[in-house]
Amino acid sequence: MNKLKRADAALAIGSRLLAGLLGGYVFTYALTAALAQVLPFNRVDALLIATLLSFLFYTLAIIWAFAARSTWRAWLGVPLAVPLALIGFWPQLLERLA
Repeated sequence: MNKLKRADAALAIGSRLLAGLLGGYVFTYALTAALAQVLPFNRVDALLIATLLSFLFYTLAIIWAFAARSTWRAWLGVPLAVPLALIGFWPQLLERLA
C-alpha cells in the first residue's frame, strides 16, 4: 500500500513537472507571439518587449504548475494557449493562405 501511494505521488509530481516545463513553454510561446502582435510599439520594440516578458511568464507558469491545488489545474494553461496562438500567429497564417 505504501508503494502505491509513493507511485501516485511520483506520477503527480511528474505530471506537474511536464505541465510546468512543456505546458509552460507552449503557453509562453503563444503568449509571446500574441504580445508581439498586440503591443502598441513598432515591430522590433514589440518583439523585444514580448521576448523579455516571456522569461517572466515562463517562470510564473512553472511556479503555477506546482502551486495549483490539483494536477488538472496545473494543466489549465495549455488550453489557454490556443486563443493566444491564434492571435499571435493569425497574420502568418493569412499570408500563407493568400
